[in-house]
Amino acid sequence: MTLIGKDTRPRLNFLVVLTDDQGRWAVPWRMPELVMPHLDTLLKESLELDEFYCASPVCSPARASLITGRMPSAHGIHDWLVGEASPDAYPDRYLEGQPTTPELLDNAGYECMMSGKWHVGHSQRAAPGFSSWYAHRHGGGPYFNAPIWQGGEPEIEERYLTHAITDNAVTFLQQRDASRPFYLQVNYTAPHDPWIDNHPQEYLDHYADTDFPSVPREERHPWTNPRKRDFAAAFADPAPHIAGYCASLTAVDEGLGLIRAELERQGTWENTVVLFTSDNGFSCGHHGIWGKGNGTFPLNFWDNSVRVPALVKVPGGATGVSGDLISAASWHATVCELAGVEAPHDEWAVSKSFAELLRGGVPHKSAETVTVLAEYGQGRMITDGQWKLVIRAEGPCELYDRQTDPSEQENRYDLPSARGVRNELTGALSDWFAQHERASYSAYTRGVTGFGQIHPLSRGRNDTGTYMQPPQA
Repeated sequence: MTLIGKDTRPRLNFLVVLTDDQGRWAVPWRMPELVMPHLDTLLKESLELDEFYCASPVCSPARASLITGRMPSAHGIHDWLVGEASPDAYPDRYLEGQPTTPELLDNAGYECMMSGKWHVGHSQRAAPGFSSWYAHRHGGGPYFNAPIWQGGEPEIEERYLTHAITDNAVTFLQQRDASRPFYLQVNYTAPHDPWIDNHPQEYLDHYADTDFPSVPREERHPWTNPRKRDFAAAFADPAPHIAGYCASLTAVDEGLGLIRAELERQGTWENTVVLFTSDNGFSCGHHGIWGKGNGTFPLNFWDNSVRVPALVKVPGGATGVSGDLISAASWHATVCELAGVEAPHDEWAVSKSFAELLRGGVPHKSAETVTVLAEYGQGRMITDGQWKLVIRAEGPCELYDRQTDPSEQENRYDLPSARGVRNELTGALSDWFAQHERASYSAYTRGVTGFGQIHPLSRGRNDTGTYMQPPQA
């Protein structure tokens, strides 16, 4: 790793605000009921990436791709990590030995901090690159009395978790070494469930008089049948669950405002790159499901699961809305370029910097302006912006024309008229993965269930010992 050039200007700081299970629809300019005034303000200062796709429609693999620039079949995290929820689990680091954004920035002189949900390996100790660390012990759970690590010891957080995550981020900013640039990841668990009896009344009060007309009430999709136990209460009575979902985001927005206020007090807001995004999408009844990629079986890749909100503020950079196709896996290379850090060659990285787009220059012309991809277990997705193809090792396959069918209701895969585009995208998908997956880490023929991953592949266990199995009916 080397620094690029001899620019004497102050080096950029980085603030990454990462939510958990926030659908692209769940922002106030698309959902009028949602109260997030600080995000509305950030929108006016940022470039909204309207075609921003996570690498996998579930948390752990998507988060790993964001900080490694690798797809799941290259970094080896294929499903959400169950951690202590399985008595058979080891305290594995998972990404150990794989270069990450905080490691590279730390080596380049940045001070790096993470507050909140890690969920790409055991979180008892700070992950490589981070000098400050406040971590949830698992990937989700209650917002009150949440399980956390404190100084490497298991503790229970007495504060409302979203407040605690914000407080620790602000404390880091107040105590950091002001002579060094910083990289701060604020990883909220919101708006992940639970939503009932888990959020302060002050946030729920915003939603007392609405039944959320912007959220569709669609007939339950047949692919949710294998997951009938999941979100049964939300299907039966959506409004209070949506209220909890929105209340959790209003608390996140308050946190965003407090972090911004501290940066403005220090005079560093104007020199800070800000990314606001989510690890994966979510549906609250949209498309007839509650959940994300594992809200159905087969695991799904509908837009609400793989397309996530993304705002990026770059000092002096572009504002407005970009329709460029962007993979979240490209954030890693983008941070390195904006920080002036030349990352070492990584044969498995698919990350292509879109820094020039953010600066307001000519949009980047990498392969990712043509297609973006996502994967989850035996399913793989590719889109060129208009057409979306989903291939599964054991079927079914899907093809949607997003231009004429933006809600992805008509599967055209078997239509003779779609043969040409189907074959073209199938070939492009096959060629891409032939070059970018590690054979020993490939998820395509593995038994990923959507119920979680117990061990990294390096443990050498069979699929039953690596992935959680569905509960008996």
